[in-house]
Amino acid sequence: MPHVPEARLHATVKGMVQGVGFRYWTRGEADRLGLVGSAGNRLDGTVEIVAEGNLDDVEQFLKWLQSGDTPGRVEGVEASIGPATGEFRRFSVW
Repeated sequence: MPHVPEARLHATVKGMVQGVGFRYWTRGEADRLGLVGSAGNRLDGTVEIVAEGNLDDVEQFLKWLQSGDTPGRVEGVEASIGPATGEFRRFSVW
């Protein structure tokens, strides 16, 4: 039986985060932590991220997003963590 994620992060990242490899770097970090979900550019210049997995890993991922150790320049992260839906099988970029 496949592992069902327990937590879901929904984040909107503001700043200079488009055109700098941010989404692909984010996918790499999500893969490293064993998270599934997606990251995509929005028309307003932000990046929307949904990530599901173990609560500790989801929280570590959020801290990484807020750390400034990402490509580009993160000026802010609006985020919420709630129950996972289990809708993802991998982490994709759109």
